[in-house]
Amino acid sequence: MTLAIWLAGRRSAAGAAGTALLVALVLSATWAMAIAATNVDTHVAHMLEAGRNLAWLFVVYRLFSADGRHTLVRPIRPVMLSLAAIELFQILQGIIAPGFTFASSTSDVLFHMAIMFRLMFTIGGLVLLHNLYGGASVSTRAVLHWPTVGVAVLWLFDLNLYTVAYLTGAWPDELAALRGCALVATVAALLPGMTGRRAELRFSPSRAVAFELASLLGIGLYLLVMTALGKWLSYVGGGFASLFRFGFLLAGVAAAALVLPSRRLRGWLKVTLVKHLFRHRYDYRAEWLRFNRTIGRAGSGSAPLEQRAIQSLCDITDSPGGLLLGPNDHAELVLSAEWQWRTAEVPAPALSAEACAFFERTGLIVDMDQVRRGGDAQGEGKIVPAWLLCEPMAWALVPLLHFDRLVGVVVLARPKVARMLDWEDFDLLRVVGQQLASYLAEHAGQDALAEAARFDEFNRRIAFVMHDIKNLASQFSLLARNAERHAENPQFRADMLVTLRNSAEKLNALIVRLNRYGKNGREALVDFDVAALARTVAGQFDGRHPVVVNVEGAIPLLGHAEALEQALVHLVQNGVDASLPGTPVFIGLTREPAGVRIEIVDSGAGMSPDFIRTKLFKPFVSSKSGGFGIGACEARELVHGMGGRLDVESREGIGSRFIIRLPLEPAASASEASAPQSVPQQKVA
Repeated sequence: MTLAIWLAGRRSAAGAAGTALLVALVLSATWAMAIAATNVDTHVAHMLEAGRNLAWLFVVYRLFSADGRHTLVRPIRPVMLSLAAIELFQILQGIIAPGFTFASSTSDVLFHMAIMFRLMFTIGGLVLLHNLYGGASVSTRAVLHWPTVGVAVLWLFDLNLYTVAYLTGAWPDELAALRGCALVATVAALLPGMTGRRAELRFSPSRAVAFELASLLGIGLYLLVMTALGKWLSYVGGGFASLFRFGFLLAGVAAAALVLPSRRLRGWLKVTLVKHLFRHRYDYRAEWLRFNRTIGRAGSGSAPLEQRAIQSLCDITDSPGGLLLGPNDHAELVLSAEWQWRTAEVPAPALSAEACAFFERTGLIVDMDQVRRGGDAQGEGKIVPAWLLCEPMAWALVPLLHFDRLVGVVVLARPKVARMLDWEDFDLLRVVGQQLASYLAEHAGQDALAEAARFDEFNRRIAFVMHDIKNLASQFSLLARNAERHAENPQFRADMLVTLRNSAEKLNALIVRLNRYGKNGREALVDFDVAALARTVAGQFDGRHPVVVNVEGAIPLLGHAEALEQALVHLVQNGVDASLPGTPVFIGLTREPAGVRIEIVDSGAGMSPDFIRTKLFKPFVSSKSGGFGIGACEARELVHGMGGRLDVESREGIGSRFIIRLPLEPAASASEASAPQSVPQQKVA
């Protein structure tokens, strides 16, 4: 009443709803005083409560029609009229009822009917209030925020009060006595809306609170439905009510055990709540904190950075898995890492060089569903390969750009709850992708610096080793020449000559091979039979491990025979080391239109994409105890020096396939070019 008196001379503070709000406050105060003076269960109290509800309903109408949104308010006028009719019926009942005398059973029915009407009004009013507020403009919400909260507090308390009264079949006097507190809360919520600083007073619940409240609401609705059905059966079926409630409880528990753990249900609930309760899909503060926690996770048990990069993007869109495609030596995109998507059939290469250029030029986030429907806004339909179009889990391609240079592309798997990507998804994924690109580029730079430092140390050591080897070779050669002149025992001399000559040849061959990586280490091109060379390599493993050569006829090639032999020895030895004893390693040779294809296949332990990308072709990294870790690196360098390329396909537990592709006549500059150290081409079968 105090607020009504203050508002009587300042109705403009409440805008167009000033008069309606004044009437509602006066009727609310009159109703409260009538209950305090008499009793809550009097006809006068019931009629005043109905008048109070009608007044607050008119306040809601005036509040949300004040900004001229007649097109929005017009469709809900029938709902308002229906709610008003309910309260008018209550007033009519309060006028007619005093003239009649009812039996106790009839009074109980009238009590439940009145409570049911009150529940219908409060539920309808709250739904109406929520929908109208959700449809208001941003500028209008700043004015309507606190009046909406005030009316909602009043009706929410009434909803709980009437629910308890209906379930218990009697009026809860103790709870009803707190209705005055609800009125005080309503007045407290109305006051900020009438001050000049109402826009600064904002109540914005977090998404976590909204989801928890939705869960509690679902539990409450379940209990309400269960009790309502039990009440109905008690009226109709007598003793079946208890049995039905028990069966309903068991069915609810079973449904909860099966449905609530479902990620699909949780995803649907999250999407629905965010869509209807929040203006923005994402809580950017929470997303950024989670992103930094995922990327910054360290320790021996943490996943590699590439997997954490995929996970950080998947967490944003609720994707169950993802792939990271990185550039290789030939500007193509190959599989670098995967996170919770082991069933993906990724070929080598995964995306062409044209796709790299496209992403660097446009930075477009590709919606795979849009491409499948024929969408081609910026030419993305031409660069998406067939294997991605045929993969139903592929949902989006997110490029990772660092200073207009493509660091990689993340393929996101389809979420459990399918939805279309919108502008907010694109904006957030683009920003996060740029941040991930900087992290990955910095990580690659640190690896390159560490590798350069290791090479510098290796070169310093090799300089001393080369000096010692040259001295030993000279000594052995001199000893052999002196032995030829001075040895008196012919048999001893013959044995010594053979031993020393073989040692000198091996040392000189080592020097030649080491010098091959220098500026003057080029070899002359010769014609040789690749098939005969492969059989020679296989023969070196006779008695140690079975090596089978699959080839038909001779395959002539112009190139470096010694370099190719050394590369094959390295790769076959790796296959032998990875295979079980007695399991053959296969060397397959095929003539192609542009050159020769050599495959070294084993059925050993296989390798993970992360091992292939970060360790296989890195020097000084070996999975064998005592290994120097330079064999695979040397093999790739030798193949690149002949103008070819070395690819690898592997799957853990199945085996590996090394593929050498050599041109029939390498270019003159091929042997002079040095191959860059970068990510190898790979495939997970």
